[in-house]
Amino acid sequence: MPALVADLGALPDLPVRAALDEITRTLTAHGSAVLVAPPGTGKTTLVPLALAGAVEGRVLVAEPRRVAARAAAQRMASLLGEPVGERVGYAVRGDSRSSARTRVEIVTAGLLLRRLVAEPDLPGVGAVVLDECHERHLDADLLLSLLLDAREGLRPDLPVLAASATVAAGRLAALLGDAPVVEVAARTYPVAVRYLPPHRGERIEACVARGVREALGGTDGSVVAFLPGVGEIRRTESALRGAGVPVLPLHGRLSPAEQDAALRDSGRRVVLATAVAESSLTVPGVRAVVDAGLARVPRVDHRRGMSGLVTVPVSRAVADQRAGRAGREAPGTVLRCWPEGQLLTPFPEPEIRTADLTRLALDLAVWGTPDGRALRWWDAPPEGPLAAGREVLRALGAVSPDGSLTPRGSRLATLGLHPRLARALLDGADAVGARAAAEIVAVLDDDTLTSGVDLAAELGRLRAGHHPAVGRWRSEVTRLTALLRPRKPDRPDAGSAEPHPAALGAARAVALVVGLAHPERLARRRTGSAPVFLMAGGTAVELSGDPALGGREWLAVAVADRTPGAVHGRVRAAAAADRALAEEVAAALLAETDEVAWVDGDVQARRVRRLGAIVLEQRPLRDPDPALVREALLTGLRAEGTGLLRWSRADRVLRQRLAHLHRTLGAPWTGVAEEDLLAAAEDPAGPLAARLASARRRADLAAVDAGDVLRALVGWPLAGRIDELAPERLEVPTGSKVAVDYSGDRPVLPVRVQETFGWRAGPRIGGEPVLLHLLSPAGRPAAVTDDLESFWDTGYPQVRAELRGRYPRHHWPEDPRTATPTRRTGRNRPA
Repeated sequence: MPALVADLGALPDLPVRAALDEITRTLTAHGSAVLVAPPGTGKTTLVPLALAGAVEGRVLVAEPRRVAARAAAQRMASLLGEPVGERVGYAVRGDSRSSARTRVEIVTAGLLLRRLVAEPDLPGVGAVVLDECHERHLDADLLLSLLLDAREGLRPDLPVLAASATVAAGRLAALLGDAPVVEVAARTYPVAVRYLPPHRGERIEACVARGVREALGGTDGSVVAFLPGVGEIRRTESALRGAGVPVLPLHGRLSPAEQDAALRDSGRRVVLATAVAESSLTVPGVRAVVDAGLARVPRVDHRRGMSGLVTVPVSRAVADQRAGRAGREAPGTVLRCWPEGQLLTPFPEPEIRTADLTRLALDLAVWGTPDGRALRWWDAPPEGPLAAGREVLRALGAVSPDGSLTPRGSRLATLGLHPRLARALLDGADAVGARAAAEIVAVLDDDTLTSGVDLAAELGRLRAGHHPAVGRWRSEVTRLTALLRPRKPDRPDAGSAEPHPAALGAARAVALVVGLAHPERLARRRTGSAPVFLMAGGTAVELSGDPALGGREWLAVAVADRTPGAVHGRVRAAAAADRALAEEVAAALLAETDEVAWVDGDVQARRVRRLGAIVLEQRPLRDPDPALVREALLTGLRAEGTGLLRWSRADRVLRQRLAHLHRTLGAPWTGVAEEDLLAAAEDPAGPLAARLASARRRADLAAVDAGDVLRALVGWPLAGRIDELAPERLEVPTGSKVAVDYSGDRPVLPVRVQETFGWRAGPRIGGEPVLLHLLSPAGRPAAVTDDLESFWDTGYPQVRAELRGRYPRHHWPEDPRTATPTRRTGRNRPA
């Protein structure tokens, strides 16, 4: 097949041009290859043109972003001297230009993934180029795995070239079947790196604006500033008013004309860009880069049911790529808005490890491998998040309990939306009409269309044409509406009539569609002054800045996030709802149950109607299930301990005696520590079960005699030997019966010295001597011994001298072994 360009030498003198023959030979010979080429080498625009002359069929180039796909197509078409849509075309969501003559088509990774899932044999495709693999987007990683699977089955002849600026080439080559690696070095100019960390309390946008002004003063070229998102771009743009040069935004939500304006070589300017300008795009004339050092990436919090974009520091590889923009055409400068020496991770975190995997789970179900284990992965999807995604699909009716695809799941997959939004579009069309559902879903799918919390108000602005992105929104609405025609009912109750949205009310229609997409985010206001709402999923969220919504009892929350350390999540976008709507769209979350639980220190028995975690109604339960009552009492014991039982002083002493027997004699003497008593309480056949059987509330626990529980735990006949083996009291020479202290590691007998006169040796328990705490007449410690015979000889003389001086009216005999013991505290001298 003839090459698109008759003489490859006529192509721009970019570093990759010299390696084009090697790349095409390697790929066609081996069927797969890895191309490592830094930004600016020409890999995105020149390699596909060369491949088109070496393979039969169309060359598909997968780019990570729409703006990159369009820009690459325009650049390639200009090299051929023809408009886009002839031999070079592109296709992104909602926009495509191609024809029967198209030989090279640049598409987004997500769009190619949809095509591959729909037609695994990719008819008419002669080769696939996966550009910018290093960015590790979720769609791109899944696309790579599915392409490898297709090559092993339906398309063993399909060449796959994985191209990247910076990547662990060995790992990628192994994944592609020990594919050869072709490396192309970039021709770059030196870049001076300076650090410009934010001042104390300075926002990142102000720091970037300061860096841009400094860069403009040091170069006569253009400046690219990297910021994490659209909001930061807008604020930086405001801060740069009066900079003296045009300030142009560049991000994926702009119209094609606005993106082209930023990419066009139109003289000195400042381009404020998100990550779209990191790799596959060329911004001509750049001599300086200002890097905020931040990126916005998807994260999901499965426990709280919230997902969205979060701002994180960039990796070292990304920071280096951004800096390289300044040295493509001449020596340049990069100003980094973080402290020198700040540690960065080596590479970006793959999205598959952190993102919501519901859409990936649907693609796997369509592919026929719901758990994905049959595929080869760069990084396999984590089990927990993938299982959570499959659970969402089951709730939507997209997959059966065994994970296989349902007809409804097939319909959702064809829409090219997140399954939640696809469900909202399909079911919302039945309720509010196809056009209205498409209008609402288009807003939910594009976070830049909302600047306020109230979605109904934002939709009103769009419908009235009072929004800067109204053109993009209308195009998406038209696309989504077209997806619904013609449509067959995929639910038993799906009708064909087109409801009149006015009959439902515009605001309520928004809440209904939001609720269809996120039923677990339907929220009811908590009692109190602060606008805090409990979502059906169990997470509390706070709404601020919108008094009208804050005063409503019910919300349908579309977007919520949570700052680490914050008590509540934060509502970013929502619509006013009501209970009837919540029960309608989240019927699967409705449940009426008998709840018996330990609440606020006592058993609470009630019949509760809930919407997920939200209590709708409750009433006392007069005759609760005894098993539920028992479990609630056990919960109380676990939470507050066995101190809930009735403990007398004798019971506590008995517990200490039993603990001593368990410690010294072991089995069959059982332990009586807190964990032992709780374990006995949880045993339905144990000795404690019968004593708890009649308990219904905290007061009943307080009536349970702890001593009976302990004796029952020990059991007969051991209980009959407690006094023998661990006597509660010991008789001393005066005839007094003194309580033994078992609270320590060994038994202790605290006794006045005068009451031990006449003892030649101390008492023993279990064959071991008791530790005597010998006390003064005032009850203060005078000596400690477990060898009384030795004490009388060695220790007593000194103790006698001290006590005679302190208590002269008392009798302190020289020979305590023959002296008469006494309980008296006054003078006690022999007559």
